[in-house]
Amino acid sequence: MTLKQLEYAVMTAKTGNMTEAAEFLYISQPSLTHAIHELEKEMGVVIFTRGNKGVSVTREGEELLRYARQVLEQSRLMEDRFCKKENRNPSFSVSCQHYSFAVNAFVDVVREFDADSYDFTLRETQTHEIIEDVSAMISELGILYLSGRNKEVMDKAFKKNDLVFEELFEAEPHIFIGKDHPLAGKELVTLADLEPYPYLSYEQGEYNSFYYSEEILSSLERKKNIKVRDRATLFNLAIGLNGYTVCSGVISKELNGGSIVARRLAADENMHIGYIRKRNMPLSRYGQSYLAALKKYVEEL
Repeated sequence: MTLKQLEYAVMTAKTGNMTEAAEFLYISQPSLTHAIHELEKEMGVVIFTRGNKGVSVTREGEELLRYARQVLEQSRLMEDRFCKKENRNPSFSVSCQHYSFAVNAFVDVVREFDADSYDFTLRETQTHEIIEDVSAMISELGILYLSGRNKEVMDKAFKKNDLVFEELFEAEPHIFIGKDHPLAGKELVTLADLEPYPYLSYEQGEYNSFYYSEEILSSLERKKNIKVRDRATLFNLAIGLNGYTVCSGVISKELNGGSIVARRLAADENMHIGYIRKRNMPLSRYGQSYLAALKKYVEEL
């Protein structure tokens, strides 16, 4: 078993296609196929099943890939610490709920480690995928929140996946609405005020319980509900339909403009926003830089 074989397997899983993976790795497809076949033979595991549309990871393969990502990450950390290579290609990935400060920090990292070639990934995604990404080391860090309602369930998920949660800051509940919304002139909004307007939330797929919801107070009944997958759509609906979403109140005018405003929501529960990482796994220099940038924006809040 070699690091190259592990790298090949991880890239094949990422692309789901041997031809595409070979192009990314700058090797021929037969060479890639042979390397993976030799790895499967040595480990006694079928990592991929082949089909007309590409490859799929088997259950045993997924377990092997978790170990492979850990080995590759440890190798990168060792290189960062001891190997003085110049022109090294930066590589970093973070998964997060839909927070503008997480994007601001990501921008800072890309600017800091700008190079002729790099591989950075920012995944604004569903809560369960954030946990899975960090657990499988697809992402080094995950950004999400805890509250009194979801903490017990989330703590169990963290423990099961060998993750630790570190709090960044505590936020009072707010709503995001369009700047011309009928409630935009109020400093403090109540749930009764919001009743006539559409409630906007991020869709969580098969994990659509309030424990995995991105919005605090999501267990409350609303008459008008709209679920979306991305932030741009949510903001467009907030403007076009006078909709609202429940949030931390933190928004970047630099990234999102001035068309969306935050107003405090009268509620007795707060959000504890923080990050998850793999237990006992040191952070890469990119992860350290990202955390420093996050904390800088948190202090500005």
